[in-house]
Amino acid sequence: MVNNISRSFDNKRFVLSGKALAVSTPAIMGILNVTPDSFSDGGRFQQEKEALEHIERMATEGAHIIDIGGESTRPGAVPVSEEEEASRVVPVIRDAARHFPEVLLSVDTTKYSVAKKALDAGADIVNDISGLRFEPRLAELCAEYQAILVIMHSIGNPQTMQNQPFYSDLIKEIVTFFHEKVDQAAGCGVKQIILDPGIGFGKTVEHNLKIIGDLRAFTEFGYPVLAGASRKSFIGHVLAGQNGPREVGNRLQGTLAAHYHALMNGASILRVHDVREASDMVKMYSAISSFEEPGR
Repeated sequence: MVNNISRSFDNKRFVLSGKALAVSTPAIMGILNVTPDSFSDGGRFQQEKEALEHIERMATEGAHIIDIGGESTRPGAVPVSEEEEASRVVPVIRDAARHFPEVLLSVDTTKYSVAKKALDAGADIVNDISGLRFEPRLAELCAEYQAILVIMHSIGNPQTMQNQPFYSDLIKEIVTFFHEKVDQAAGCGVKQIILDPGIGFGKTVEHNLKIIGDLRAFTEFGYPVLAGASRKSFIGHVLAGQNGPREVGNRLQGTLAAHYHALMNGASILRVHDVREASDMVKMYSAISSFEEPGR
């Protein structure tokens, strides 16, 4: 059962499912894709042994949360069945819950049956990239299990979301979306929510940059805001050279810069591939922030 979690993480400690973590703001969410086709690390951690070794490595490097996904949500990704997705994530979550009880486990899914099986196996968080659009019952499920729900903004689906995404007022429309979905989740009894504006999900390069620059608009709800820019294509475009966009494996510096700006603008959680580097960056950010004059 879940005890209280600080809505802003500003008490620097929260307790979940008997796990007591001293969490310095912000928390780091390490990415584990147990898929063959994710845009950055597809196929690397499909075997359970390799997956558990990677969880251990990320936890050692400073991850507070591990986000485990069994279906790629990159633009154009092909959907997989509920059975296939569950077969990829549930054994990893079950073993991770047993071997790494101090780590919070998140399941990255939009499917009710997958989320339920993951929660039964020991997951603490449901990370829904559709923000309850695909499966509204995820709110009821999180309320039943007293789990944390990540509500992410996106449009369309992974097959269509990058087909000329358009907004009349990007930030206002995301804020409106969050108002609707937070009310929906709270109405179902969800007590613990994280908001993710969905960098890279139905957004152009300019949209992603604006979200990071205006991230503080999403902190008005009082819930932690998650920033997930890690290795995404907009970074490749910003850093493009004569040979085109920067390749995925060489986007670390751009990722760190984007996430540092996200921290400056109110992010509480960073979702990252490169945990050690992100952890170092957060330590520097926190050290510098501790010497800033109030009100400046």
